[in-house]
Amino acid sequence: MTKFQRIALGVALVNLVLVVVFPPYDYVSAARNNVATFDGFGFYFSAQPNRVLNADFLQIELFVILANACIAWLLLGRKPAQRERPRTDWQKVVLFGVALNLLLVLLFPPMQNYKAITKASLPSFDGFYFVFGGYDKYVIVTPMLYLEVIFILINGAMLYLLFSKAKPVDINAAAKALAAEMKRQR
Repeated sequence: MTKFQRIALGVALVNLVLVVVFPPYDYVSAARNNVATFDGFGFYFSAQPNRVLNADFLQIELFVILANACIAWLLLGRKPAQRERPRTDWQKVVLFGVALNLLLVLLFPPMQNYKAITKASLPSFDGFYFVFGGYDKYVIVTPMLYLEVIFILINGAMLYLLFSKAKPVDINAAAKALAAEMKRQR
């Protein structure tokens, strides 16, 4: 483990502790037909009336922190090869892009007005709003947020594999003859 990987793990651990100590909360109001609306982040050990833990958003936050820690581990693990002229490592660019996308998805989650929940038979959303913006009449659309995170990770994994530096194995004549002999024996 390199020094930078240890630092990345330390930062991830601090982020995990902060997210657990200050989780996201929803406000449940009888005036809003008991629909839980996003209320922000609060201290876990403080009891406030009509506030419930938003477990879905907390789970996504924890997952994104762990995914970004894994990305940082991959980015910081390899020593750069000594070359005459530096080349762009596209796998690192992909990993950095995935981490940035995951961060932006959490900062601007999809939200909808609480009135749309009670009147609509199909889920909808009003837009992407800044999570620290104080939108007390909006609810985070967690199924859509899950889909965003999953698609970002799948696309990032495909691009990471696409830019792989693995070379095809070249089999010499002796290895081909040995493979043919083993095939005949079966």
